[in-house]
Amino acid sequence: MEDRPSLQSAGTGIVERAKAILLQPKTEWPRIAGETTEPAKVLTSYAIPLIAIGPIASIIGSQLFATSFMGVTYRPSLTLAVSTAVISFVLSIVSLFVVSFVANFLSPKFAGKDDFPSAFRLVAYSMTAAWVVGIISLIPALAILGLLALYSLYLFYLGATPMMGVPQDKTAVYTVITVVVAIVVNIVVAAVAGAIVATMGIASGAGATADIATVDMGDLGKVEINGDTATITTADGQEVEVTVPDEE
Repeated sequence: MEDRPSLQSAGTGIVERAKAILLQPKTEWPRIAGETTEPAKVLTSYAIPLIAIGPIASIIGSQLFATSFMGVTYRPSLTLAVSTAVISFVLSIVSLFVVSFVANFLSPKFAGKDDFPSAFRLVAYSMTAAWVVGIISLIPALAILGLLALYSLYLFYLGATPMMGVPQDKTAVYTVITVVVAIVVNIVVAAVAGAIVATMGIASGAGATADIATVDMGDLGKVEINGDTATITTADGQEVEVTVPDEE
């Protein structure tokens, strides 16, 4: 059986499918249930382009806008920003597969079917909201809007019956348990990503890359660190520059 034309055109197909699943999920899920698109094609033609939105936006946003928290302003170097984005991208793909396996494993336990391709499509298309919301990374100050990604949970709930055959009266529990497992998976993924990024950050600092951090001390002045140079600005505006010499 041939796939429906929803994924025939890379650009148009993604936009139309994303728009349909976000705005008309109750009518779009039955259409998706009638498709036989293999996981590999869904991954390359739909998931990967959308997963890339967040990482690419974070690279641009991190270079255009500094992040401030409790008086500390931080802007990562381009190298660190790109490395972090790549790690996030790869781990998001890993998470997609893991959650799909979990959804497929749990489905028969809720009177649903054992069908990994369907489970993969269910998870991938449900994640549309979360991936699209990644665009807010362009402006770090709008991070709170990331809560809109929770809409993906509702999409999963609506798709559980048409995609996996889970009875309507069991979809809520099926969704909750799958989501709990997904959260655990994502915590592990985030921990792994954090450890890798932290290691890279330390290496980056040791290599004297151009990371910039500013500590605002209020009435006492501020300290700005730019690579191997620290500039201390006192309350009366005087500046003292301290440079750490490179080791020979």
